[in-house]
Amino acid sequence: MPKSKPAATSKPAATSKAAATSKAQAQAKPKVAAKAKSKPVLIVAGVALAAALLGVASYATTKPPSSPAAEGAADPSGDPSADPSAGVYAQLAALARRDASDRLALGRADAPVVLIEYADFKCGYCGKFARDTEPELVRKYVDAGTLRIEWRNFPIFGEESEAAARASWAAGQQGRFWEFHKAAYAEGAKEKGFGKERLAALANEAGVPDPARFTRDADSAAARRAVGRDQEQGYSLGATSTPSFLLNGRPIAGAQPTEAFTEAIEAAAKEAKAAKAAKDPGPAETAKTAGPAATTAKPTGPSPAQTQAPGR
Repeated sequence: MPKSKPAATSKPAATSKAAATSKAQAQAKPKVAAKAKSKPVLIVAGVALAAALLGVASYATTKPPSSPAAEGAADPSGDPSADPSAGVYAQLAALARRDASDRLALGRADAPVVLIEYADFKCGYCGKFARDTEPELVRKYVDAGTLRIEWRNFPIFGEESEAAARASWAAGQQGRFWEFHKAAYAEGAKEKGFGKERLAALANEAGVPDPARFTRDADSAAARRAVGRDQEQGYSLGATSTPSFLLNGRPIAGAQPTEAFTEAIEAAAKEAKAAKAAKDPGPAETAKTAGPAATTAKPTGPSPAQTQAPGR
């Protein structure tokens, strides 16, 4: 059966060069997986099975409507507005770093909902999400303290993708990652490419204060390690297209409509609030469980020792 074209995810272009790159990436995956095994967060039993839902979600959002799978029960990982407890895995939720010093994150480190985004600056659908959906999520949920967005560089379109990823990290070292992110995802930006001069121009547009440091950082081993860590994590999770997301441990594939994300965030926030209340009951709940013993009245009047016989 012929495969349908993804409606809201981007994959490497079907050129001979891209095909060779994809083949090389496929051959490299076993090595990547082997490296990932050394990372404590991915040693948790069952994480590979749970993480594979990113691939399942990607298929679920792009499968032909006539396929048998489409006629059966829908996979909740492909529908962000479904029951928030369905398709949620603690192993995946643990991938949220919640590091207050993370320059590639927005929002409070203790926000009840964390959206992890795996994306590529050359991905058209990633740009669509960045322009059409993310600003609304920031205004409505990040600014209110409900949501935290954590970026993961997941370059899959070759050398320019890798260079743009390192440049974004370098901009982040000077506190300008999100400004660089906005400039790189502006309408028509990716069509201009991400060569060295273009990346320097984007850094300038983003207000990076020290251009010389930006250039050094973008070409540094530290930048390669940071991007490589994110990239390995994405491949280890079975992500095959961009953008891919984890929302409190639940996979979501593609630049879905804003309403789908808002419904999923609100449902996850409600679930997180209920879980917190069950774990840490407030004063009112504590008083209820204390019962009558906690409200025993104190005796009034003088004690027997204070009462003396008349005339003494």
